[in-house]
Amino acid sequence: MLLSISELTQHYADGTLTPNDVLDQCLDAIETLDPVIGAWQAVYSEEARAAAQAATDAIADGAQKGPFHGIPFALKDIVDVQGKITAAGCAEWTERQSPATASIAQRLINAGGILVGKTKTVEFAMGGWGTNQRMGTPHNPWDADTARTPGGSSSGSGAAVASGMVPCAIGTDTGGSVRLPAAFCGIVGLKTTEQLLPTDGIVPLSHTLDTPGPMARSVADAATMYEAMSLEPLGHDLAAGIRGLRIGCLPENERYGIDVTQLEAYDRALNVLEELGAQVDPFEPPKPFEEMKVATFVIVTAEGYFHHRDIMENPEARVDENVRARFLPGASISSTEYVGAVLERDIDRKNFYLALEGFDALVTPTTPMLPLTLDEADENSTPARFTRAINYLSMCASSIPSGISNEGLPTSLQIACRGFNENLCLQISTAYESAREALPDPSLCA
Repeated sequence: MLLSISELTQHYADGTLTPNDVLDQCLDAIETLDPVIGAWQAVYSEEARAAAQAATDAIADGAQKGPFHGIPFALKDIVDVQGKITAAGCAEWTERQSPATASIAQRLINAGGILVGKTKTVEFAMGGWGTNQRMGTPHNPWDADTARTPGGSSSGSGAAVASGMVPCAIGTDTGGSVRLPAAFCGIVGLKTTEQLLPTDGIVPLSHTLDTPGPMARSVADAATMYEAMSLEPLGHDLAAGIRGLRIGCLPENERYGIDVTQLEAYDRALNVLEELGAQVDPFEPPKPFEEMKVATFVIVTAEGYFHHRDIMENPEARVDENVRARFLPGASISSTEYVGAVLERDIDRKNFYLALEGFDALVTPTTPMLPLTLDEADENSTPARFTRAINYLSMCASSIPSGISNEGLPTSLQIACRGFNENLCLQISTAYESAREALPDPSLCA
């Protein structure tokens, strides 16, 4: 398993490793593991070796750019890189060359990061289980024998990071697409506040709700990546602890339908937060989480159909038929319905924030269930019950592993804060992670 970003930075400083060495480890891991996991859409070996050599030379010259210098990373294959294919999980786009590099990718490259390649995604990011009929579904690395949901839509990013093929990756999140694969793959994902980070050069699903975010194996690594993505130093002590914070938890009427193992892990996590000095109280949302899906559906489906209707309306197009079925209802959404959903969102957001007064954060399970087998996953449903509300409400949130079940599958915790409070979200996540038991490596990497 690859070292963490902070460990790599220390090794670079003391000369015991170079970016060349680390990239070799990444490429070796990809060669060994990806025939089974299938996380990668494309690997840029030649370009990555050139970037690693440049990063190695810069360190030797005392010109290291910062904490992300020399760190290999992956991009979800809806993020453009000039001259490279961005297929967005669509078999019809396998020759679509990008005219320019997305700002969010360029920021990581400018920070000294080494782009290793593109990872698989649900077609046009429209799905939470991580499946793709046409371009392949990554194998969740926590079960060596059975194909399980890797989470979507940033499925390949989750699987690549969890298996140690790269230390970190960019995902995007419209209703949970960073946090769901983070949860199912047992890593950390940060959903950033909408409009905080640039989305140019990212194939849109919902231009209103789309947000890019970091995915890594620890909160510290996600924070380092986020700092490079945002171009702003955190300026915040993530190790400050959580004593005195008031954290909301699910009331009894919101605990239905959660897998018993996930719920038990959730309750243990709440106890940990209390032991760390936080006050944990039930939070009664003014509208149930499940009811927020109605307006969310209208916004995402209408905007997604607008962006991808030509392909989805073409019966000859080679598309994932489960995804086509999600897009096509957008054709019947009227302008009145769309505007009504946007206005309803504004009202719900104001009411929710009023109810949240006196609370610093809200904690839920990330998903109601653990990673399902692919046969168990209902493509007409979604694991995004708790995640999509966070996008709808313009909040930020992390997903962080909360433990391992008796079956060897990861459980997960979502820590949500008001929009533009990423630092507080990371602070709470850091405190919880430091108190949680260490996790084993996934079974495919053990």
